[in-house]
Amino acid sequence: MKRLVIVLAMASAVVVGGRTARGSDVSDEYDESVLHPLRFAYHLIHPVGFAAEWLVGRPFHYIVSRPYLDEFFGYRPTDEEGMYRRRIDERM
Repeated sequence: MKRLVIVLAMASAVVVGGRTARGSDVSDEYDESVLHPLRFAYHLIHPVGFAAEWLVGRPFHYIVSRPYLDEFFGYRPTDEEGMYRRRIDERM
């Protein structure tokens, strides 16, 4: 358990360090919008949603979109405009 905590702490430090290095033009000055109660909730809930996407959503999509399982789950890929693509073997 200690190793997991250490790995998570190191990973979060890398992510936070990478974001601050990337966004050097972002100002960290204090303003009144920081005090909004929903902002506090956002900062608490966002990591949960981010972790759920990477630990549940993306692996589930990977499994469902496999060529041999897509028929079973009814998966149909979308194109860039969000429209479903027709299967090559489907006839018009």
